Amino acid sequence: MEKKEYEEICDAIASISPFIRFVGVIGESGDLLAYKRRPDLIPLLNEKNTQYQFSHIAIKTDLEGFFDKNLGEIEFVWEERKKVQTISFAIKKERVWISIDKKVIRSEVLRIIDSCLPIVKKHS
Repeated sequence: MEKKEYEEICDAIASISPFIRFVGVIGESGDLLAYKRRPDLIPLLNEKNTQYQFSHIAIKTDLEGFFDKNLGEIEFVWEERKKVQTISFAIKKERVWISIDKKVIRSEVLRIIDSCLPIVKKHS
């Protein structure tokens, strides 16, 4: 895919909900291919820790591939932390990583997931 397609994915997902903080497409080596951040938002991670997070996602994506044959490919991963919720979706070897405000009710997170799935599947 080209950078323009990654940017289109970020724009489409960011427009789903005002509770989405950040949307990024992360390459298989942990590089940030495109992103969209909610305006006037203070990031929870500094630049160095952000890069560590993206590298972690890339490594985890690679390792999860070992189980695809037996368990099927990952469609999404939802993670809840004390300060934020994250969802990641697989698009081939890349990951779409989304952070969402912590205080969002679960039905809204499920709505975000359901709205993201067709976008991700279109590019898979």
